[in-house]
Amino acid sequence: MRRPVDDSRAIEVTAPAKLNLSLAILARRPDGFHEIESLMVPVSLADRLVVRAADAPGVRLQVRFGGRLAQPAGAVLCRDVPADDSNLVVRAAQRLAAAAGIERGLDVELTKEVPSGAGLGGGSSDAAAILRAAAVVWGLDWPMARLAEIGAGIGSDVPWFFAGSPAIASGRGERIDPVAGMPPLHAVIACPAAGLSTPAVYGRCVPDPTRAGEAGRLVAALAAGDLRAAGALMHNGLEAAARSLSPDIDRLLAALGAAGAVQPMLTGSGSACFAITRTDREARAIAARLDAAGWPGVFPVRVGGSATA
Repeated sequence: MRRPVDDSRAIEVTAPAKLNLSLAILARRPDGFHEIESLMVPVSLADRLVVRAADAPGVRLQVRFGGRLAQPAGAVLCRDVPADDSNLVVRAAQRLAAAAGIERGLDVELTKEVPSGAGLGGGSSDAAAILRAAAVVWGLDWPMARLAEIGAGIGSDVPWFFAGSPAIASGRGERIDPVAGMPPLHAVIACPAAGLSTPAVYGRCVPDPTRAGEAGRLVAALAAGDLRAAGALMHNGLEAAARSLSPDIDRLLAALGAAGAVQPMLTGSGSACFAITRTDREARAIAARLDAAGWPGVFPVRVGGSATA
């Protein structure tokens, strides 16, 4: 979603988190990446960016925390969110400016509600959002595909956030095939205190080429409302690697099950875990039990909708 704010040169955008309802690691690639196939869906948990064009060159980023991350219990989830050019927001805007020959700058206020180091795609979503927003405030009439190409050079997940809907990502994540027929779903997401390094998790994973094609079958099962068949196809090829690196993952998966979740699983490279529920009420009940058990980051969310900001 994009909307103007009081400053006529500014817009506000949202940058939604994502869940991997399936993530197959099919092969190691010669370029050092992995061949994947993943059904990814946007969720209602999101960061917010206010973006203003500036006459002075350069990208100036201010970071603050909102929602659960602004509460004392969620403070441990506010990790590794720099405000310099190591942040994907700054890097993406710089690359767009260089590609378009833009000399003007940007002032960006980023309010983080998506935990980092959790496999929820917060940094990648922020990068996609700033590319769309910067194109608007700089007056660039570029197609989304061109902006997504710039995003692909920043991170493998970034192009998916231009899909605008649930989509299957393949290749190293840059090939995006939107899917239709996904019903509205609900989920509860839970995060442990510690995050995980994506390269470290991928470094320990074992590819399984036999899972090719499962994402498409999962879409069909969900579209038919067959959650039992869908559950058999929901799988994360990084889960074993993540569990070997963090004992918190085992504890969190067990806590989700004890709270009433059916088939909890890891999303992305972790450390966040989630479970699909049939209703918002069920998601909130499970979330309340996890809150009471002391888990620092618990989010009942809506699944699906738009992945664009």
